Amino acid sequence: MTASTELRTVPQVMARLQLGRTAVYDLLRTRQLASITLGRARRIPTHALTDFIRTRLDQEAA
Repeated sequence: MTASTELRTVPQVMARLQLGRTAVYDLLRTRQLASITLGRARRIPTHALTDFIRTRLDQEAA
C-alpha cells in the first residue's frame, strides 16, 4: 500500500487532529472528511485527511 492509499483509524485521526471521537465522527457524518467502511470498521485514507487539513487551512487564510 502506498502512502497515498494508506488508511488511518479513527483514533489515529483523533490524535492527528487533536479532536475527540465525537468531533471526528461528526466530520465523517457530514462528509467533511472522507472515509470507507470495511465491515464495521471505519477507515480514513491518508490523502483524505491531508485534503481536509489543506482545505481548512485555505478557508482560514481566505
